[in-house]
Amino acid sequence: MIHASFKGRIGGFVLDAEFEALGHGVTALFGPSGCGKTTVLRCMAGLTRLPDGQLTVGAKTWQAGRKFTPIHRRAVGYVFQEASLFAHLSVRDNLCYGLKRAKGPLRVGEEEVVSLLGIAPLFERPTATLSGGERQRVAIGRALLSQPELLLMDEPLSALDRLSREEILPYLERLHARLEMPVILVSHDMTEVERLADRLVLMERGRVRAEGPLAPMLADPDLPLIHRPDLASVLEGEVVAVDDAYGLSQIAVPGGVIVVPGRLGPAGARRRMRIPAADVSLGRNPPSDTTILNALPATILSAEPEPNGSPLITVRLKLGRETGGALLLARISRKSWDSLGFAPGEPIVARLKATSLSHPSTSMETAPDWQEDDDVRD
Repeated sequence: MIHASFKGRIGGFVLDAEFEALGHGVTALFGPSGCGKTTVLRCMAGLTRLPDGQLTVGAKTWQAGRKFTPIHRRAVGYVFQEASLFAHLSVRDNLCYGLKRAKGPLRVGEEEVVSLLGIAPLFERPTATLSGGERQRVAIGRALLSQPELLLMDEPLSALDRLSREEILPYLERLHARLEMPVILVSHDMTEVERLADRLVLMERGRVRAEGPLAPMLADPDLPLIHRPDLASVLEGEVVAVDDAYGLSQIAVPGGVIVVPGRLGPAGARRRMRIPAADVSLGRNPPSDTTILNALPATILSAEPEPNGSPLITVRLKLGRETGGALLLARISRKSWDSLGFAPGEPIVARLKATSLSHPSTSMETAPDWQEDDDVRD
């Protein structure tokens, strides 16, 4: 595990943040601009030093009391919002620079990084000719080849247009699936968090409001995340069958099997799904004469009215009839809830449109970029 605690004042901004991150996988720092996410990342890297700070990465202590390991002695890879490549070097030479900065044993090889990020066709090109997505892939590759014990990513997609972000996300998903390296991801884009994070640290005004595994955090009725307009559930499961004739896959999740568009095999592969709450309807019986492919038994856990006089209500569900089912969210009208007389604890059927399910894309292309300004403390 990674334990971080930083307290202090930077100008007029006060930071008082303490949290734990996974020793592998992706931990996301999420919150609005100016809440202190980037400041925390800079403290973890050693770029910003607060007198009251602690940081342990596995068995190593990088900061505690008077002990402070400077940045050049920390095995940290840092990916900034801008790729910041060396313009006078080719792509290959930028990657080699990462290898030269390696501070420890070989954790990831050059061939593996090049393969995961699809960089080989770019080797001899000058960095000035790269698109935004290509530049960021090279920057990530350079950071990985420095053999970090901890990879820090500060809004790595914020300088890209939407198309470029969608095209680079599959590369990040491949890294997430293949590498054991712990990653701290700073983001204020929940779509990125839903696709990449295993653990979520929610920040507000320099403090940590809550932290925990991603799916329960998204469905926590005591957190503001549950009232987001684009609310969605994140489910992870295993491919159990592929229907080649119709281009569909069956993914087993705790409490049921979900049919998803696309050939997402092979069998046994792990896949993550995002299910918009607005695309989940509820009933007491499986539907008939309908195009809906997924009708799963579920149990109502609670119902949360949306604020400000909204006509909608958010329903928290547990898939299946047994304990341990995956959490699922549905957003329906209060009128429907009252008309059907639903109540917490009641067994119902959750209906999901297969076309509303999103899953990791297999696209490996890139596209142009644009610039987005952000708060320095973000």
